[in-house]
Amino acid sequence: MATREELTEKTRGWFTGRLPEDLFEGAPEVTVDREEITVVGRIAEPAYADGASEAEKAAAIEGRIKEFRERTREARILVARDAEHKFGRKVSWGVRCGDEGRLFTHLSVPVMTRLRQPQRALLDTLVDGGVARSRSDALAWCVRLVEKNAGEWIGELREAMRRVEEVRETGPDRDGDATKADAETDSESE
Repeated sequence: MATREELTEKTRGWFTGRLPEDLFEGAPEVTVDREEITVVGRIAEPAYADGASEAEKAAAIEGRIKEFRERTREARILVARDAEHKFGRKVSWGVRCGDEGRLFTHLSVPVMTRLRQPQRALLDTLVDGGVARSRSDALAWCVRLVEKNAGEWIGELREAMRRVEEVRETGPDRDGDATKADAETDSESE
């Protein structure tokens, strides 16, 4: 069974080879989870007039992103269909242009959880306070808050998990030899 990292690498490689060469500047970022593959590529910034204001630059980037999305829609749909068939996941698209990042399409997937009364009360407070429309929105708000405020810590945790996977792969049971040996020992002792 492939690890999450191996699946991501295989998927990234497939997209790098399958996408038209002139679609993005360089290889795209590819993120994979159980439901979705998100492909984000960098596109060229527009040429600005000398002395362009920040508002003018922001409008130019917005226009470039919109133009890219419309111009590449059919090509992206064809690639997404192939990928969805091959990987069994929906494909979402996005771009980076300058300092701006934009997702065009992406899934909103329900996640089941069990909460105790104090946790439900917290969500209800967010709803009653007008921060969220529902408990579901309140929970999503909490996740975004953690993502924003604990991003560095989450990154360190992901790196630690990746390192654990690397160590496991180099362990004595990496080819299943220990399992075979245990089975042989069990059958000999019977």
